[in-house]
Amino acid sequence: MASVSAHVAHALSTYVDHVFGVMGNGNAAFLDALDRTPARYTALRHEAGGVVAADAHFRACGRLAAATATYGAGFTNTLTALAESRQARIPVLLVVGDAPTAGARPWDVDQAAMAAAAGVPTFTMGREDAAATTVRAMEHALAHRTAVVLAIPYDLAAAEAGELPEDLPALALPAPLAPDATELNAVAALLAAAKRPMLLAGRGAWLAGAGDALGRLAASTGAVTASTTLARGIFPDARYDLGVTGGFGQERAMSLVHEADVAIVFGASLNQFTMRFGDLFAPGTRVVQVDLGSEPTAAAVTDFVAGDAGLAASGIADRIEAAGSAPSGWRESVDFAPLRPHHPGDGIAPDGRLDPRSVAARIGELLPDDRVVVSDGGHFIGWANTHWPVASPDRMIMVGTAFQSIGLGFPSVPGAAAARPGSTIVLTTGDGGGLMALADLESAVRTAGGRGLAVVWNDAAYGAEVHLYGLKGYADAPMRIPEVDFAGLAAAVGAEGVVVNELADLDRLAHWGAEPAAARPFLLLDCRISGRVIAPYQHEIIAINSR
Repeated sequence: MASVSAHVAHALSTYVDHVFGVMGNGNAAFLDALDRTPARYTALRHEAGGVVAADAHFRACGRLAAATATYGAGFTNTLTALAESRQARIPVLLVVGDAPTAGARPWDVDQAAMAAAAGVPTFTMGREDAAATTVRAMEHALAHRTAVVLAIPYDLAAAEAGELPEDLPALALPAPLAPDATELNAVAALLAAAKRPMLLAGRGAWLAGAGDALGRLAASTGAVTASTTLARGIFPDARYDLGVTGGFGQERAMSLVHEADVAIVFGASLNQFTMRFGDLFAPGTRVVQVDLGSEPTAAAVTDFVAGDAGLAASGIADRIEAAGSAPSGWRESVDFAPLRPHHPGDGIAPDGRLDPRSVAARIGELLPDDRVVVSDGGHFIGWANTHWPVASPDRMIMVGTAFQSIGLGFPSVPGAAAARPGSTIVLTTGDGGGLMALADLESAVRTAGGRGLAVVWNDAAYGAEVHLYGLKGYADAPMRIPEVDFAGLAAAVGAEGVVVNELADLDRLAHWGAEPAAARPFLLLDCRISGRVIAPYQHEIIAINSR
């Protein structure tokens, strides 16, 4: 006879090949049962890290992963990461212990209520239906693109629950939402008549597999293309692509966006950062948003089509091609070369420390081509996003930005490393976020090994706060961090740490990149940068907050 935990582990491992987490009283029986399944378990050092790793795993490869933690304090430690996954619409399963069915103990809390406050549903296991409940939870996570909690009451964890089911059904997931044919006809006609058409794609388009269809549509209409931060590289023809829109966009490229007379947006929420706080499109631009929601998400949208981005892009391209409409010719008239380079920096900033733009540019030249970039949150996100191109949207992972969190960088590395076992995993983090996530520096080094590279932007401050609230005259001391030796911290857990005080110190990265991954250590670059250089996107935020 198998236990409730065994039924959960059996069902989970049928569909999930990786679980991340921290062991405790509440999930010990589950982890013991998981050890007898094909699923692989990777230990993290903080419970939030387990959820972050599972989140990063899905973003990097599109396969569902799970996290696990004990009850009480173990569960509450996961809440920030759960909220991030929920707001970023990332399917994640968290298996946790919970209070016994007989009632709460002094150290128990209402975990379901706490999860619900973050918008995350809880599925509680019973003795009779643990496997079936696990399957339903996975279906819910994937269908609704959300985090889900699977709770195992403590007194049921080792309780007998009958024989394990021999055959579990395929997950029942809803079909993609088909857009209305009449609305697609209208969009196709609008594009065919456009003189300066533009296509903008977001992460929803990538998840819908819309890349090839978007390429067809761009070619048949002569449209200029661009993407949101989380969809970089989605368009197959980079010759006519402007890169990322919003604060990470190149200024002259964003000026070209203003010239578009028709813009079709696929699978993008058009948040305030993508929209440059309302200034992305010119007032007269006809903006059509194609998304899974029921209504537009930005004031600039003039027309809305509800539906799957892939089906919509393919349907519109079919109609354009069938009509034999001539491409606009706009993109061929544009010189894209001046629209791509970002400021290379000045080498050394006026305060004598490194200009982060120059550091980013040099690192970008030295990074391996086969890379996945994982990013913590903070002012420094402007550097990797402007100077480190990636091959496809699943190779730029930003866990924390949806919930405006920092401190989720180091635990993102194990998830990405498991999802992409042949790629170099490049972490970009600040000193504030790096210190907050320090428990999982060891996890990153252990799991990525010689495939791991961490770049710490060390300006001895919470940079975003300095640039926003320092300018307002707020107290300076709470925004400052004593300069930390991250290179020394890395060495303490088996990595190689390099203090970067001048650009020549980055030569170690060049040599490291030439070494076989199996023979080299995890490398951490402790970049001592100036805090006086403000990222372009931060200037937009400063301007908005100054109004």
